Amino acid sequence: MTALTAELVVDGRAPRTPALAPDGRLLSYVLATTSRTGDHLDTELWLVDLVGGGSRRVTAGTATESLPRWSGDSGTLFFLSDHAERGVPQVHRFALADGTVTALTSWRAGILDHLPLAGPGPVALLAEDEPTEQDARRARDRDDAVVAGEREPRARLRLLDPRTGRITTPDVFGDRHVVELRQRPDGGPLAVLTRAGADNDHGPRTGWLHLFDPVTGTTEELGPVEVDARLPAWWPAPDGWHLGYIALTPPGLQAGTAVFDLALSDRVTRNRTADLPMCPTELCQTGAAALVVFADGLNTTLARLDPAGLTTLSRHPGRLDELTATSGGEQIAVLAGGRYEPVDVHFGPSAGPLRKLTDTRPEWNGITFGTQQPLAYRAADGLDLDGLLVLPVGQTAPDGPFPLVTIVHGGPYDRYADRCQLFWFPSAQWLAAAGYAVFLPNPRGGQGHGHRFAASVAGQVGRQEWTDILTGIDLLVAQGVADPDRLGIAGWSHGGFMSAWAVGQTERFRAALVGAGVVDWGMLAATGENGQFEAALGGSTGWSGIGPHPHDAVSPISFAGRIRTPVLILHGAEDTNVPLGQAVYLHRALRHFGVEHEFVIYPREGHSIRERNHQLDVLRRTRAWFDRWLRP
Repeated sequence: MTALTAELVVDGRAPRTPALAPDGRLLSYVLATTSRTGDHLDTELWLVDLVGGGSRRVTAGTATESLPRWSGDSGTLFFLSDHAERGVPQVHRFALADGTVTALTSWRAGILDHLPLAGPGPVALLAEDEPTEQDARRARDRDDAVVAGEREPRARLRLLDPRTGRITTPDVFGDRHVVELRQRPDGGPLAVLTRAGADNDHGPRTGWLHLFDPVTGTTEELGPVEVDARLPAWWPAPDGWHLGYIALTPPGLQAGTAVFDLALSDRVTRNRTADLPMCPTELCQTGAAALVVFADGLNTTLARLDPAGLTTLSRHPGRLDELTATSGGEQIAVLAGGRYEPVDVHFGPSAGPLRKLTDTRPEWNGITFGTQQPLAYRAADGLDLDGLLVLPVGQTAPDGPFPLVTIVHGGPYDRYADRCQLFWFPSAQWLAAAGYAVFLPNPRGGQGHGHRFAASVAGQVGRQEWTDILTGIDLLVAQGVADPDRLGIAGWSHGGFMSAWAVGQTERFRAALVGAGVVDWGMLAATGENGQFEAALGGSTGWSGIGPHPHDAVSPISFAGRIRTPVLILHGAEDTNVPLGQAVYLHRALRHFGVEHEFVIYPREGHSIRERNHQLDVLRRTRAWFDRWLRP
């Protein structure tokens, strides 16, 4: 038996972005460390022979490699690497014929994304403008005042000739920010998604869809798209070509996602997944029908988008992520794991079953995990809910009651899936190894139960989603699993909000952890990078007239005077999603009211904690905090 340590959690490696060759003979993927020790993440590019067996490393692991993309003839693999200058990725080419790796670009601004086009033609790039001599002079002279709306970065469409290395920039789309590209499977035009700018607050509402012909350089405007459109995909149908994407369902920003289908024959857009009790997460283009991944409760459904409707191909426990398929869609590769197994690359027919191709965390093989089981129950208003219960290692439910920590997921448009729950942030198996039972609820507002379930919390965060969580805790107390006198609550991001909200509503919890949490929705709408989205959750903004405002009633800071529970506050100093000021606000309020708390700031970190020592600190501090208050 291997003892679970913080080092075993953060020192491993995990696969990313699998890419199947169109002919299905080879697969590439990126292998990345789960934590970072320096300023940059070192990754490796791997190649798997799906016919003859075996795998080999293509790059040395001394740079950040990412986004492998195959040529249409499956003979060349393009990818990004910052080997020449760290933090500035360039396009590289790996030729299967002779095994050589060649750098194709030296664009001073770096390359954001790339797409090899059909035939021996160019590679489409997304890249910002290179700095000018005037920019360099301003930087030297420190004449670098930032004026809102001026010289804002834009990703533009560019074309790379891989034979000469020459990059051209077509004069298309005006000053719009290009988000994604996808070429029609027959080598026709590119579908191009753009936004008014790169600003996350403003951009998602300003999406537009275009066609671009790389041969003639001409464009065609297809019009606006639904909010936060992404993952464009083409497919043929009896009435001609269709072009689809995943986007938020109107009218709100806090809403379930849907697959939208634009028939180019009549220019009519249809919602192809309306009223389904599950949520599309990925749309994968093939040469035939598109494939759709659905979050389906605690598990995942894979379907094919046929002209007459959706055809379910297979169902899988837990999650499927980063779907890639052969040109005909018969074979797929995904990232998947199990209840007690980490995420690895899996491969097989789209109808299943899938086999595991990689074993990236062999050091976990000797770990004994706490028993994980699905939990189904009903909310106070009768709504069907689900979640997970993880018991202390070596214990069964009749051995209870146990100290129980409830960990709320982020989002809120996210979910707990029935997969291994062990991460650098507060996670179930880390606490189960220390003797805790852990409840992982999926309250309304989350993913996996359709649009209405997700949209129900817009402007009402902390209301019914809180009672959904409380009902689950009460059930576990009634079943003798949870000790009512030893309850804790934790969460990161929106889960941090729910943790801060909980301790302002009740004194039942003996300890709480607020990680990168929201405490004032009005302030977040004004300062967070996703302001419009946060305003939709909170229900109003500070400029909505003279208060009190609706967001005041759902902001934890409004209830800080009621808090008696000891609180651990963890936050990244450079967080732009939920800025550090949120944590400072809670810290000052708790200090004002004399509430026991700890406030920890992680330098150089954003919304997620990436540095190894900081991840270790989060794990150890989390367990020590709950040990102090729930296991004195």
